[in-house]
Amino acid sequence: MNSVSIDWRDIDEPVWIAKAERFADRALNSLGKDNWSLSLLFCGDEFIRALNREYRNKDEATDVLSFSMGDTIEEEGRTVFIAGDIVISIPALERNAEEFAVGTDEELKRLIVHGILHLSGMDHVDNSPNQPMLIEQETLLKSFEGEKIL
Repeated sequence: MNSVSIDWRDIDEPVWIAKAERFADRALNSLGKDNWSLSLLFCGDEFIRALNREYRNKDEATDVLSFSMGDTIEEEGRTVFIAGDIVISIPALERNAEEFAVGTDEELKRLIVHGILHLSGMDHVDNSPNQPMLIEQETLLKSFEGEKIL
């Protein structure tokens, strides 16, 4: 059983929080992840910009950041993998959706999956669509077509 916790900073509480939590859990299950614990934090540009500046030395807002923990704990007789944290900027998500001509719901799912794949140990050297991580991301997203968060 996976665990997804959700929080928000510098934005109003999104009405779709519970749906995002369920989507992240389904994505984890689709990737064969079990006994994972991760957090999703939704925020504004200034909050993610400060994180990006502090941890990546990039003084700019970005759409998604992943902070891997990669630790395990024993809990109720099972080993739980503490995957880490995924931070998503809602304004950046909205800009991405407009720039790439996709719905905000699709882009939200993309950023959640992107963060989970990073926490899984995957990475990409650029944003070209032939990167194995991005191919995996889009393949997984296709399996969730028609499901809505927003």
